[in-house]
Amino acid sequence: MKPKVIITAYAHPMLARELEQRGYAVDVQEKIDYGALSEVISEYTGIIVSTRIEIDAALLAKASSLKWIGRLGSGMEIIDVAYATAKQIICLSSPEGNRNAVAEHCLGMLLSLMHCITQSRDEVRDRKWRREPNRGYELYGRKVGIIGFGNTGSAFARLLSSFDVTILAHDKYHHGFGGGYIQEASLEEISAEADVISLHLPLTAETKYYADSHFFENLKRKPFFLNASRGSVVDPHALISALNDGRIAAAGIDVLENEDLTAYTEQEMAQLDNLSHRPNVIVTPHIAGYTHEALFKMSDVLIKKLDAAFSG
Repeated sequence: MKPKVIITAYAHPMLARELEQRGYAVDVQEKIDYGALSEVISEYTGIIVSTRIEIDAALLAKASSLKWIGRLGSGMEIIDVAYATAKQIICLSSPEGNRNAVAEHCLGMLLSLMHCITQSRDEVRDRKWRREPNRGYELYGRKVGIIGFGNTGSAFARLLSSFDVTILAHDKYHHGFGGGYIQEASLEEISAEADVISLHLPLTAETKYYADSHFFENLKRKPFFLNASRGSVVDPHALISALNDGRIAAAGIDVLENEDLTAYTEQEMAQLDNLSHRPNVIVTPHIAGYTHEALFKMSDVLIKKLDAAFSG
């Protein structure tokens, strides 16, 4: 009998084909929920996940046949990696597959905000031709603070190189990457000097509400603020207060703490309405790393990592 793999998220068709070529029987169940998965998880040798289903200890305890977990994209917070490792389950992710897509999206949001592109487009649609209020700012020569210098943070820095910027990069757990236009910096230096701040952090207990009221109150240069990492690294109340108080010039947000709009509380809906109706805020629906190319590359990365993990 062939070992079985379940794909629980939308993935490029090549992933199922490549797994089948490696001798797996593949079940594609993009809509399966936690409860249904817990009833059948014992049947599978491998599982492919994205952001929708949490692979916690309770689920893994039922996964008697599981040998590996493949995560499409970056961020392993949805997987109890410690428990999985204790059960000798290999955990793999594919941040290399969508890092360029995230970087391009961040640049797109930043340029749109700095040059008032979205705002002025909306005004022209409403038959308003306003040049002076939409006078923009150039990115060229500015200081860009990147907090979290892993796959997406470093990809964003590479993309910015042609703008002759100085990158002030801060990563608590990664050092020795400075050189040329990239300077390793403390959070205090970024708060004091950066014209742009972009978050590229995983979601952990340590980074929950990383950008809180204290974070925004310490900013000195009214920077443009970007977050395309995880919604919960930004306190939405603190973000709105920072916009109200003029502590940041604008915000580009691709991720929200709760991305199920059908389950929003009145407070969550009020916060979203507040942000999405501001001319100096862009909110996109977690699409930064979701390009057609990234869809293929994430699957390709996972296949190659699986091959390497089981080559012996």
